[in-house]
Amino acid sequence: MHNECPRGPAEKLVDVHAHFVTDDYRAAAQAAGYIHPDGMTAWPTWNVDEHLRLMDSCGIRTSMLSISSPGVHFGNDIAARTLARTVNDFGSAVTQVRPERFGLFAALPLPDVSGSLIEAAYALDELGADGVAVETNSRGLYLGDERFDPLWQELNRRKCVVFVHPTSPPGYEKTSLGRPRPMLEFIFDSTRAASDLLFAGTLNRYPDIEWIFTHTGGTLPLLADRLELFQTLFMTESNSSQNALQQIGRLWFDMAGTPFPHSVPALIAAFGSERLLYGSDYCWTPAAGAAAQVASVDAAKQPPGDSWRALTTRNAGRLLSRTDALREQYRAH
Repeated sequence: MHNECPRGPAEKLVDVHAHFVTDDYRAAAQAAGYIHPDGMTAWPTWNVDEHLRLMDSCGIRTSMLSISSPGVHFGNDIAARTLARTVNDFGSAVTQVRPERFGLFAALPLPDVSGSLIEAAYALDELGADGVAVETNSRGLYLGDERFDPLWQELNRRKCVVFVHPTSPPGYEKTSLGRPRPMLEFIFDSTRAASDLLFAGTLNRYPDIEWIFTHTGGTLPLLADRLELFQTLFMTESNSSQNALQQIGRLWFDMAGTPFPHSVPALIAAFGSERLLYGSDYCWTPAAGAAAQVASVDAAKQPPGDSWRALTTRNAGRLLSRTDALREQYRAH
């Protein structure tokens, strides 16, 4: 039973960071050894009715569904392609039944690039997915790896939204100290993945990809100046006309986790508010936690002449073409 959200402003939220879990997906992951995923005690459960109940309680108009860590690739390319197709078909079926409430960021079987190209085309062209979801690293390969370039080239051609979800880094056994990896390791892996895209030149080569990073960008607001320093003083000269701060500022950031009182103000101080989005991280964040997070957003000091709800929903409308149409559907009702 989830906590009720207090009545907030009339503006409905668009949740870009929401997850689903199916029995088939959980069984495949557990068979591959993911009994305690990323060091968490147990797998969550998910169903449409419970998710809608939370959304209605908290004033969330639309949730973009995706598969969270550990992704769909557990070591075998063929199995990963099959599992990606299975979860994407399931997610698409949910969006087809309730298109005004749910969207889909389709899973890709990275690091299998050929399989990911096939699945991206299927999900975007046949299923009508709103974008794709990838992990910060795929079996130890980070997003700036040149082997991924054919995929980024195609997604850049499509001007695709790419939702980047954190996962456990290589060697987490020595750094996580036996604690759940989402607490710290996820945050630093998001920073590592974004910096890899920067220093590998991927952000510069594929400027039409719309990258979403989670949890207010991890530690990027604090470390962006340091990245700029190292790029300027110690690393190969960039071919971009934009410096590190400007390139990172082109990313989109959701506020999943603990956005107030510190994270969102730090992000805005570094990169502004034009690319700030709302994210719940439900169902991996339990309903009570998601409700408490929405309450904290509504209770926080609001931006001048605005609200966090209105601002993030406006930003989502610029990013996701579906949101303008959905807003009109809601007004019609």
